[in-house]
Amino acid sequence: MSNLIQLNTDNIKQGAKIAENNWLTIELPASNIEARKQAGKVVLFKLTGEQTVTDEQIAETVIPATGKVIVPLSVFIARKETLSARITNGEIGVWLDTHELLADLVSHQPDLNALPIIAVHVERFADGRIFSLGTLLRTRYGFKNELRAFGDVLRDQLFFLKRSGFSSFLLRADRSAIEALASLNDFTAPYQGAVDEPRPVFTRYNRAS
Repeated sequence: MSNLIQLNTDNIKQGAKIAENNWLTIELPASNIEARKQAGKVVLFKLTGEQTVTDEQIAETVIPATGKVIVPLSVFIARKETLSARITNGEIGVWLDTHELLADLVSHQPDLNALPIIAVHVERFADGRIFSLGTLLRTRYGFKNELRAFGDVLRDQLFFLKRSGFSSFLLRADRSAIEALASLNDFTAPYQGAVDEPRPVFTRYNRAS
């Protein structure tokens, strides 16, 4: 069974379903850079001027010649010219890690809606950056196409990822898509406004006596 959950974005028909995944996610080759450790945990440092992806990784990334593929942000930036025809044909999407900057994507692809899909990868959930990235893509940058979360995506996050503008969720193979699908109905009437419903609850109900 597929582990992709897809929201129905039709305003008339709400809901979600388990769907087939028509996009191949391209991964970077392993890096030989020594990982830094802090407090016994491997962490990724994002420092000014410090590369987190090497030129060798970008050059060695294999992109199939045909089909729909989602490529890493660093590869997209470095090889955009060679991918231009496929971008025009709607065959190329982009994924980024939560520590990467949306400004880097926008500076190289000002029209984000030329991309049929943008995906955000969670290596290990430790903070809420994915929610901020989703909200920014939908509000500040006006992205209207499929927005996917993948990686360490947890059942209890799906409802809030939906509120942040995500429209599909690719779960790890060891997690149940059926159980995760049910989590989208955990709450019926959220109080706060968000991407999926900008109005807070007190403006959505007529409480006149």
